[in-house]
Amino acid sequence: MPFLHSHKPLCCNSIGCGERVREEMGRETHILVLPFPLQGHINPMLQFSKHLASKGLKVSFITTTSVRNTIHLQLPSSVAIQYISDGYDDEKQAESLDDYLRRFQDVVSKTLADFIVQKQKADDPPKLLVYDSVMPWALEVAKGLGLGGASFFTQSCAVNAIYYHLNRGHFEVPLGGPAMLSLPEMPLLGIDDLPSFICDDGAYPALLRLVANMFSNFRDADWLLFNTFDKLEEQQMVKWMMASQWPIKTIGPSIPSMGYDDQDYGLSLFSPSAEAACINWLDSKPTASVVYASFGSLACLSEAQMEELAWGLHNATAAAHFRFHFLWVVRASEEAKLPANFVDETSEIGLIVNWSPQLRVLAHPAVGCFMTHCGWNSTLEALALGVPMVAMPQWSDQATNAKYIADVWRVGLRLGADDKGVITRQEIGVRIKEVMEGERGIELRKNAMRWRELAREAVQEEGSSDSNIEEFVSGL
Repeated sequence: MPFLHSHKPLCCNSIGCGERVREEMGRETHILVLPFPLQGHINPMLQFSKHLASKGLKVSFITTTSVRNTIHLQLPSSVAIQYISDGYDDEKQAESLDDYLRRFQDVVSKTLADFIVQKQKADDPPKLLVYDSVMPWALEVAKGLGLGGASFFTQSCAVNAIYYHLNRGHFEVPLGGPAMLSLPEMPLLGIDDLPSFICDDGAYPALLRLVANMFSNFRDADWLLFNTFDKLEEQQMVKWMMASQWPIKTIGPSIPSMGYDDQDYGLSLFSPSAEAACINWLDSKPTASVVYASFGSLACLSEAQMEELAWGLHNATAAAHFRFHFLWVVRASEEAKLPANFVDETSEIGLIVNWSPQLRVLAHPAVGCFMTHCGWNSTLEALALGVPMVAMPQWSDQATNAKYIADVWRVGLRLGADDKGVITRQEIGVRIKEVMEGERGIELRKNAMRWRELAREAVQEEGSSDSNIEEFVSGL
């Protein structure tokens, strides 16, 4: 996979020597990084940790013992992984999401404090905690023990601004009827453009509280770190946040190959043979001839939607003006929802796998578009690699991301559902062909390549994100 950016070795000019001195001093600076234990939160914070370590900081990446039982983390020697208990070491299941979150907060508050106290007795006590924004109580633990605090936001500035306005009571939940919502520096938003925690009244009360509470004490943080880059959201949100005196730093896209010499996040979930199967299959396909479809690690489609999606992919490829194919990631837990005999019937035009090395797939020249659930990590990966999208949001922040993909950044088309809430095979087929072989697709691909260049510009030396990280390191 081609790297979009690699750091140059320091040279002995006035700037280089100054950086070397700062780096040597930085080796004495120890920071802690604490993500919420979900893959979509671990990935960007782990990548940020590796980036900080490359700047000369000592980084301890803290996660929970229950994560150790499900995800194997592969970190460079410059980042130390540390485990603390979250109360679920015995794999006991919580009775409800509310119960899980309460117990998680109670236990991690204590085990994190114990960990910090233990490290403060060592030769290199930590100076700052970078914590996942959905855990504002971690800031109170850090401040109470004399550490600084930096809140790391794993979603876009736009989505977090919506949650901020919700927290401040600037609009009510739920929004009724077809009225459009107008918020500062954002496009008009319909109810279908809002995060599902807001627009699906009562469906996710615990998660709604979780995201709204991110802003309960955020002004007490020393830094607000956003996994985005300035040009992507500058006009929409970044300037507004800065004008509101938020201590914001854009430090993204925090993905491998962007500012650090690696090809993956460091989460080992599957064997190398699974990766080889995907890449070898793509190697046999012509340039821009594959529709890559993946919906993340959490989304669950209904059987009716799964069937429409399956035949939509089939029909789009079979009826195309030129021969193209599909690579579809279907988690093992979702395989039973596939139509009978679908895998066999489509073996000549498609490959269905349980997992794929997504960054390598998106960077592969055979991939022509990305059919995505619009999770923020996947959205950033597609933008950073210049791949146009077919947007099929499922829940959480994905509808808002899809709004920006289609209407603001203009790098994809959003699928529309019928009156039963199902996206039909006809809709799927038409939109895929528009992106893959239509005039619209040419425009989308051109826009995607422009964002790719702007993302690369942000993480290059003296680019906006790289400079923000330098300021963050110097400020420690």
